[in-house]
Amino acid sequence: MKDKLQPLRSKIDELDSKLVHLLNERTKLVLEIGKVKQTSGGEIYAPDREDAVLRRIVEKGEGPLPADSLRAIYREVMSASLALEKALVIAYLGPEASYSHLAVTKKFGSSLKYEPLPSITDVFAEVAKDRADYGVVPIENSTEGAVTHTYDMFLDSDLKICAQIVLPIRHNLMAAVARDQIKKIYSIPQVLAQCRQWLQLNMSHVELIETSSSTRAAQIAKTEPNAGALASSLAAEMYGLTILEANIQDSSENVTRFLVIGRKYPGRTGSDKTSIMFSVQDHVGALHDSIASFKKFKINMTKIESRPSKKKAWEYYFFVDILGHCEDALVKKALAELAKHTMFVKILGSYPNVNG
Repeated sequence: MKDKLQPLRSKIDELDSKLVHLLNERTKLVLEIGKVKQTSGGEIYAPDREDAVLRRIVEKGEGPLPADSLRAIYREVMSASLALEKALVIAYLGPEASYSHLAVTKKFGSSLKYEPLPSITDVFAEVAKDRADYGVVPIENSTEGAVTHTYDMFLDSDLKICAQIVLPIRHNLMAAVARDQIKKIYSIPQVLAQCRQWLQLNMSHVELIETSSSTRAAQIAKTEPNAGALASSLAAEMYGLTILEANIQDSSENVTRFLVIGRKYPGRTGSDKTSIMFSVQDHVGALHDSIASFKKFKINMTKIESRPSKKKAWEYYFFVDILGHCEDALVKKALAELAKHTMFVKILGSYPNVNG
């Protein structure tokens, strides 16, 4: 067997040497681009360019590596390059090993500096005060609905949405003991609710205890005898716990959408989403007249959410997602028409419409 393996391994070693050389050559070019950006005041992180690179890489894939693997590999290549261009700081809603942490590493890779913060308000503040380059906050969950605090933060913030992250939420039972030794299971109320059916069928004899975060649940499971936790795979890895059962959420379509916030939104990619907010005058049909602007110009509206203004009773702001970039001709016309029927319109950002 050794005689058969050695030639193959020699070829792999040769290819590895070429790959390392090419990666370094690629990085040198990235650093040159970074110098041009810094001289001209451009953003180091370019979501539109990132999207174009990943799309092209997937299109060129001939197998056997699947598309997800190619994206993951190039995510780390780009993460390492970004870190060399500038020591980017990404703030996110903590704590470490939370699903927000998982979303951040999925988007930006493992080479950047991440700063977990205790609240959504803190994430916005860190970016607004230039203590962080970007922030990542949750905006909605497919089963729990909108994260209203994030919507409210946009009322007075000048920050822009520059990317989105769509993260499938996978809950896992983990512990430092065998499954039949577990007497208590810890997690946050939302996670316990999202795993209710599985828990009733498989762990009905176990006491369920709410915690402040799924990360805290994993910490307790690490130190408390006969304790288990429901948390992310990242939490199991970070605290040295064994995943006893994976993907135990009741809904296989449990997905959370996160927003990347920064100071500018990226250019067009040809497959974009735009988020806006507006308020309407208090008269019959005001909202209908407003959103009719999108139908008139054949713009697909994918989401609408209302929030009280907190300035006047029964006055509301509306948050809307539409397909297209705010620089697209038809989107420009639709937004101009919308402005005629509203008290004000604010573009929160245009960004690549990708599910990752």
